[in-house]
Amino acid sequence: MYTPDNPGNPDNQLRRSLTLPMLILYGLGTTIGGGIYALVGKVAARAGMLAPLSFVAAALLSAFTALAFAELSSRYPKSAGEAVYVQQAFNKKSLTLIIGILVVLNGCISAAALANGFVGYLQVFVAIPDWVAIVAVTLALGLLAIWGIGQSVITAAVITLVEIAGLILIIWVTRSDLASFPARLDEFNPGLNSTMWLGILSGSFLAFYAFIGFEDMVNIAEEVKDVERNLPRAIIVTLALTTLIYFLVTLAAVLAVPPEQLGQQSAPLTYIYAFKTGADGTLISLISIFAIVNGGLIQMIMASRVLYGMSRQSLVPAQLTFMADINPRTQTPIKATVLVMLLVSVLALSYAIESLAETTSLMILIIAVVVNTALVQIKLKAHEHPEATGIRVPIAVPITGLIISFGFAIMIAIDITK
Repeated sequence: MYTPDNPGNPDNQLRRSLTLPMLILYGLGTTIGGGIYALVGKVAARAGMLAPLSFVAAALLSAFTALAFAELSSRYPKSAGEAVYVQQAFNKKSLTLIIGILVVLNGCISAAALANGFVGYLQVFVAIPDWVAIVAVTLALGLLAIWGIGQSVITAAVITLVEIAGLILIIWVTRSDLASFPARLDEFNPGLNSTMWLGILSGSFLAFYAFIGFEDMVNIAEEVKDVERNLPRAIIVTLALTTLIYFLVTLAAVLAVPPEQLGQQSAPLTYIYAFKTGADGTLISLISIFAIVNGGLIQMIMASRVLYGMSRQSLVPAQLTFMADINPRTQTPIKATVLVMLLVSVLALSYAIESLAETTSLMILIIAVVVNTALVQIKLKAHEHPEATGIRVPIAVPITGLIISFGFAIMIAIDITK
């Protein structure tokens, strides 16, 4: 049975300082990142003018797993969320440890990929050796995460607003094209054309990865106020806002630039900005750097909280229980954060961004399969588990999420082995 920590014992506890608005901004920071700045063109290449529908379809596919995480976060509002869910469902410490390690590695690998991406953008402005940039950005983000969760999330929130401002800027410079949407509505009607529907589906497989990130929110559960209510709400609101922003940006993109032309651009939003304004893409490139840095910060926070949560709940070997230590001044898990910093640096210096990104996607989907299975198991044995106080979903939701995640994982695994 799950038993919450004694609220009357504040010793060695994380600080609950995150309100619902801050949590939503944190969630937007985990999902709206560098991906949308690069994916629009690639999705347009597959789906043509129907690319906006691909993003809507991807959102619907993501929603099943998002809802599963929402209910589980209400039942078990703890750090190391995925590991806790698996332990509660199956009571197998070995499986829980494996999932926890996968979540930590996923965060570190994702942050390493973003550190590599940061180097490429930074060198547009400053000539600096790759290893120096990687170590510097990892150290800076790690120190910010150590400083405090409130400061870290406020910083991430500000950067998230900058990212969103960049997307709004694209919508603004294409406003005349968006105004033509009613007159061009027929171009967005696939009808019964099977080729168009296949294009939408193919585009949705790619767009799906732009929605990954909401699962990271559950790993800061112990730093959220009124967590049983606020965390599930934040997951759902984050997905809804992300979907709206992605739809509008993609709609503006395909209305402003022919999809076949858009699909040839490695930096499609920078291209659209330059195409519509006649200016260079420096501004959008700078915003892209902010997006990448933000993603790295959030992934490092998440990974350190998973290590902390697993240690605190005795889900790691005895030699690693020191990661449950909380610094009394910062009220953050400094030792766990330093370990994450070291892992991110080593991975970023050792592997190329492409292999890191592909591995991240596969690991996230494997975790999603296990988490959806855990909720199915919990629902089948409802008498052994606490009721969800924030949200409850039908058992069909995690079953569908399981099937979708498993199918996507198979596709990625096949692609990696080619």
